[in-house]
Amino acid sequence: MNRFSRMLGSLIARFLNRPARGPYPHPAANLEAMSDIVLPGDVILVEGDRRISSAIKYLTQSTWSHAALFVGDRGGHDEMGRLCNLVEADTVLGVHAFPLSEFQGLHMRICRPVGLSPEDTTRIIDYVLARLGNQYDLKNVFDLARYLLPNPPVPTPWRRRMLALGSGDPTRAICSTLIAQAFQSVGFPILPVITIEASKMRDCQDCVQEIYHIRHHSLFVPRDFDVSPYFTVIKPALAHVVDYQKLTWTMADDTPAPGARSGH
Repeated sequence: MNRFSRMLGSLIARFLNRPARGPYPHPAANLEAMSDIVLPGDVILVEGDRRISSAIKYLTQSTWSHAALFVGDRGGHDEMGRLCNLVEADTVLGVHAFPLSEFQGLHMRICRPVGLSPEDTTRIIDYVLARLGNQYDLKNVFDLARYLLPNPPVPTPWRRRMLALGSGDPTRAICSTLIAQAFQSVGFPILPVITIEASKMRDCQDCVQEIYHIRHHSLFVPRDFDVSPYFTVIKPALAHVVDYQKLTWTMADDTPAPGARSGH
């Protein structure tokens, strides 16, 4: 039965890994500009163009369907001699290292952990590199496949938990789960649950303190790195300053020209 489930899961994974139909919705990132600013420990968020991306974006109500960790020059080289500077968990390939150029043509965002020490950056990278070869949690493939319907009947409060239905086997990593575990291993917060509790200091009976509770790693999704106050969004600088007043616009007949004031 387990062998049959693995075979079926692999077939579904290959199906979900195929490109989605229709035009790609957002402009592609400039890989050359990103390569100049990305640093080890940065989280790269990606809007994928595969069928599985549609399910993840629906469940998370987010642009981002995938996350990878930038490991610099520690990922080795592939069979083509390219530097593998990213690590991700893929439905078919499992946890593997690959070059940034594999994301050519996709919309991306760099999320940088604020104040992360060089020592902990190394420990986080060590954590994901030690898990190269681990397999994707194929139980989640079954779960995600159910949400490829145009309007799957999943109430909004339940959607995040729909991504936490995997087997729980630590050798079967999910992309955002793997990265969340790596950051949690050094005590770096992503989106902790914070409560205000009375202080236990004897000389300050009226004092209160913030208590940080670790969110279970299976509940993390790619968008959490984007909205986290502990990560900053890094955007490549423009090659030149754009003078918006000199831009040439092509407008539809019923669309007011840029800068035109409404009569209301």
